[in-house]
Amino acid sequence: MILIRSIIRPFVLGSVIFLIFSFGNKAKAQDGKALFSQNCASCHAIDKKLTGPALKGVEDRWGGDRKKLHDWIHNSQAYLKTGDSYAVNLFNENNKIPMNAFPSLSDKDIDAILDYVKDWKPATPAAAAGSAAPVQEGDNTLLFGILTLILAVIAFILLQVNSNLRKLSDSKEGIVSAEPIPFWKNRTYIAFVVIVLFLVGGYYTTKGAIGLGRNKDYQPTQPIYYSHKVHAGTNQINCLYCHGGAQDSKQASIPSLNVCMNCHAAINEYKGEKIYNEEGEEVNGTDQIKKLYEYAGFTPGEPWDPAKAKPIEWVKIHNLPDHVYFNHSQHIKAGKVQCQTCHGDITKMDEVKQFADLSMGWCINCHRTTQVQFKENGFYSIYEKYHEDLKNGKIDSTKGITVESIGGTECQKCHY
Repeated sequence: MILIRSIIRPFVLGSVIFLIFSFGNKAKAQDGKALFSQNCASCHAIDKKLTGPALKGVEDRWGGDRKKLHDWIHNSQAYLKTGDSYAVNLFNENNKIPMNAFPSLSDKDIDAILDYVKDWKPATPAAAAGSAAPVQEGDNTLLFGILTLILAVIAFILLQVNSNLRKLSDSKEGIVSAEPIPFWKNRTYIAFVVIVLFLVGGYYTTKGAIGLGRNKDYQPTQPIYYSHKVHAGTNQINCLYCHGGAQDSKQASIPSLNVCMNCHAAINEYKGEKIYNEEGEEVNGTDQIKKLYEYAGFTPGEPWDPAKAKPIEWVKIHNLPDHVYFNHSQHIKAGKVQCQTCHGDITKMDEVKQFADLSMGWCINCHRTTQVQFKENGFYSIYEKYHEDLKNGKIDSTKGITVESIGGTECQKCHY
């Protein structure tokens, strides 16, 4: 009997340790991807240049020295003062646009990101011409759940076997033992099942509550197929031409029909590269312009009467909760934040989707790492104290002043 117990206990303990180790490895593998999405993806892609250079092969370009990369990512402006030739050339090649400082990232966090970039594999092209179907990275949650269930069943079976063997042993030695309690009446088993159900249910309830209202990757079908890649990318139309409110008001605003007709009263045919929707089907650009004319009540060759126009029922993509205050002009004009920081590389999107989850944690992390642009920015002239502290050396000029330093993480800034 003692021998059997000595076999069962290590087995059960080993199973638990295996599960913990497996889940730990899974979490570690996902850390790099999560950190990349939160901190890097707004300016960098792995396989192509966005605002910053492509990250594939970044370690080789830096001579395989992760220490240099740690210093560069923590504070690029401070590292430039070391005179590193590669860093200086990189800064000049990117129009001397300073990279955001990330003092909150530990060396282990940066290593996790670098490992994710190093192991990253490009998506497999879809069979449809001109389209590429994104390959979802495997999620092993279901597999681990099934393994956990199987091991739990095995553990319970072994416990029942142990109980029966104990009964046989006692019977052989003439010891009268009580009848074993059936599984469904055993308080220990019942309590264990209740605790497991409580933990599993609590996990999924919490996960669902946290994700409530977050629409990352939301990409609705619009009444007119409008390609930002064609307009903002190929034709280099400035974002603020159509979304003028982003610079001067709280709302970025959807452009009115007269803004569209400023160009399309004369441009009635699409002659650019082929466009494909998310299903890989080719989109006829000229037909989309005709749809615009239908909404505008416009007939080519005749004067346009705006009174005949009817509004286009665009489907809203980005939608913050009502209790959150967000001002576009505060970020664009005062903060000097690029549109791509929140909306992704819009110049490469045909059908626009929500790039970031726009959660409070995502915003707070940005406020903690983004430096305030004081230079030639009259809006921040009221912060004379910070200017004086920088001059007098009370504030480390290499670290700069983040949005958090001027109250950017205070509750009432966004909730009132």
